[in-house]
Amino acid sequence: MHTILMIGGGLVLLAGLHVAGRAVDAPATTLKLFLLIWLVVTGVNMWIGVSRAGYSVMQELPIALVVFAVPALVALALLWRLRS
Repeated sequence: MHTILMIGGGLVLLAGLHVAGRAVDAPATTLKLFLLIWLVVTGVNMWIGVSRAGYSVMQELPIALVVFAVPALVALALLWRLRS
């Protein structure tokens, strides 16, 4: 359930930054900023899973990759669409 909430949160963050980027006429910049922010958020989430929840890095890594990849792929698709 936590994984779904994290992915949903990433998509909400992406949507918010994309709307803000279009408002200031810099959508490509905000999409790139999203990727950086989302990488940090995913890393912090993984660190919490390892340090507080008791999972090993090897247990958390595949989940962290999925949590990062889903919103990141949507962001990259939007970025590709903007450049076409």
